Amino acid sequence: MDSPKAKTDETKTWKSAHENDRKNKYGHRDLVGYGANPITPHWPRSAKVALNFVVNYEEGAEMCLLHGDNQSENLLADIPGAVRYDGERNMNMESMYDYGSRCGFWRLHRIFTSRKVPVTVFACGMALERNIQAVGAMKEAEWEVASHGYRWWDYKDVDEETEREHIARSIEIQQNLLGKRPFGFYQGKPNENTRRLLVEEGGFLYDSDSYADDLPYWTMEYEGGRPHLIIPYTLTENDMRFTTPGGWSESGDFLRHLKDTLTALVAEGRAGQPKMMTVGLHCRLARPARAYALEQFVDFAKSFGREVWICTREQIANHWYENHLPRGVGNPIQPTSFTMADDLGSRFSFLGNLTTPRDGPQMSPQRSPVAPAPDGDII
Repeated sequence: MDSPKAKTDETKTWKSAHENDRKNKYGHRDLVGYGANPITPHWPRSAKVALNFVVNYEEGAEMCLLHGDNQSENLLADIPGAVRYDGERNMNMESMYDYGSRCGFWRLHRIFTSRKVPVTVFACGMALERNIQAVGAMKEAEWEVASHGYRWWDYKDVDEETEREHIARSIEIQQNLLGKRPFGFYQGKPNENTRRLLVEEGGFLYDSDSYADDLPYWTMEYEGGRPHLIIPYTLTENDMRFTTPGGWSESGDFLRHLKDTLTALVAEGRAGQPKMMTVGLHCRLARPARAYALEQFVDFAKSFGREVWICTREQIANHWYENHLPRGVGNPIQPTSFTMADDLGSRFSFLGNLTTPRDGPQMSPQRSPVAPAPDGDII
């Protein structure tokens, strides 16, 4: 029997018709993705889940009259229904953000470093410059510090020139403070230009401004078809839900949700479809009871042993470039104006001058800015 076909009358003109009708890929959207049979990620040591903890470091980069803004911040703090004050400071909001850099960051730092758990930081450039002690702690702990842009802004209506400058400024700040540029990027509140500007900049391994999948995926819709890696983030396994209507009201809700999510994903992995899981955290929300729930979840995740690979997003990106780079493409990472460390190309030198399919003969390797990273902790 022939496969069923949609019955449509191409001669009929519908008043409600649109040029994107019946398309599954349009406007940088893809409604099909991996489909019924997702790619097998082949995580290190046959792990069933790649688990990544993200600490958002935004305190000191939020909307504030003291930062030259004309409004005060209103998002992601323990003030239900907060609104922005036009032309006025919100003293309560400012002090809650201050708590994040003064106390919350160090609480999270103790939890992860005492358990030797790798972390990715989404760091706003302006915020990093205001707390050099925290920057030193990130560096000493060997955490991945990805760029969260220069400001903790909604970039929806920010013009292209300003956003491009902010991206460049955030890179320069990390280069100066940490001795290396960021290889990951998460704007958080992007616009239609954001991803294109990142690809044009040329030095990012990935961005995380997507919530579209349980696995990393490639897009080739920018800069002449050059592949760009997207590692999806989450607003669900995220402590921000303590501040949203219908979210969590107590730490036990957070803990149960994280445990149930990881248990379900491990089961999917055992059934032959391994995935990744991200846990999003915010310093200003790291109050004691919530942090205690996080501690319990970290210990729960470690109890799975090798089935859960606890890693950074940079490690996930390196794994994806090494194992799932589309065949027959040129080097997706372009040199930038920043000097790369001499040893960056050792593990990924095949990317430096890749002009043939990966199963074909390699050309002479050139230095690649893809950052080598340890294999992560499978506890």
